[in-house]
Amino acid sequence: MKPYTHKVNYYETDKMGITHHSNYVRFMEEARVDFLDQIGWSFIDLENKGIASPVINIECNFKKTTTFPDEIQIEVYVQKLSALKLTFGYIFTVNNEEVFSASSSHCFLDLKGTPIILQKAFPEFYEELKKYVRTNIIK
Repeated sequence: MKPYTHKVNYYETDKMGITHHSNYVRFMEEARVDFLDQIGWSFIDLENKGIASPVINIECNFKKTTTFPDEIQIEVYVQKLSALKLTFGYIFTVNNEEVFSASSSHCFLDLKGTPIILQKAFPEFYEELKKYVRTNIIK
């Protein structure tokens, strides 16, 4: 899986020249969208098939600051997968040094907002996600 690259823009920094913390959640979404594209299940395809996957929880660990114009490599993997919930893990690095780690949890809904059991409703997508589950990540 190819990591996603985000180059820090000047407008994403604060008065001290450090990437503002609120941007990391956006970077996570960019990387998650790229991950799904890479495995052949784009957000657009998922929505067209009737799957919504809202964020229900985010955990972040800031380890080192980033600044303009750092290039952040973002590795995305499946941390946990169950019938009703998916948790992505993220590892951000700059020049091979970890600067941030996080996770985001998502549930599965149909487009009317009713929870769905992914394994039953979309078994092909569930099986594809299972290929990317990692349980031995040390933070």
